[in-house]
Amino acid sequence: MTATPTPTVLTARALLLDMDGTLVNSDAVVERIWRRWAERHGQDGDEVMKVVHGRQGHASMAVLLPDRPMEQNLADNARMLAEETADTDGVVEIPGASAFLASLRALPHALVTSADVALSTARMNAAGLPLPEVRVTAESVGASKPDPEGFLKGAAELGVDPADCVVFEDSGAGIAAGRSAGMTVVGVGPRAGLHGPDVVVPDITRVRVEATGDGTIRLHIG
Repeated sequence: MTATPTPTVLTARALLLDMDGTLVNSDAVVERIWRRWAERHGQDGDEVMKVVHGRQGHASMAVLLPDRPMEQNLADNARMLAEETADTDGVVEIPGASAFLASLRALPHALVTSADVALSTARMNAAGLPLPEVRVTAESVGASKPDPEGFLKGAAELGVDPADCVVFEDSGAGIAAGRSAGMTVVGVGPRAGLHGPDVVVPDITRVRVEATGDGTIRLHIG
């Protein structure tokens, strides 16, 4: 699929926002921790990094170590989450994220992340970003992205039809989840364009939010 060229205008009644790679640049931490994991398990670090973005850790491990029992993946993931939560060195906002979130204060929006509560709180705080009131985290769902459960739950909590939601995502797993949920997807950053979003922007500085009188959110992109 070829993304719609920018500039363009999208309309929605709610926005569903991924965190890592979309609002928060945590690539330095993700690289450090997952490359250490790859070395411990005899995996190629570059290949591991192609898998892990957007998914919950145990779901990535299930792809990378398909013969390992899920109980071991879950235990390993718990250790990894503790490491990631404690390591915020280099975690910063994606350009434009702070102003973007400020423009959404009175509008329906939710954070939909594969991180758990502790990790999402640590990273948003480290980047100096406010946490949206509605949050769908790892604890909230039974299936990781690319399953659409998280985005569908976010739409339900906001009381908005999935077709009236726009998703902001950077990863292949997240973009697939948004599309499976029947939502329009804005891809953010260099990874996004490889995975078939409807529109791609280099960062959030390229998005302007306009609230209309009828409850519609108009997104000026480009």
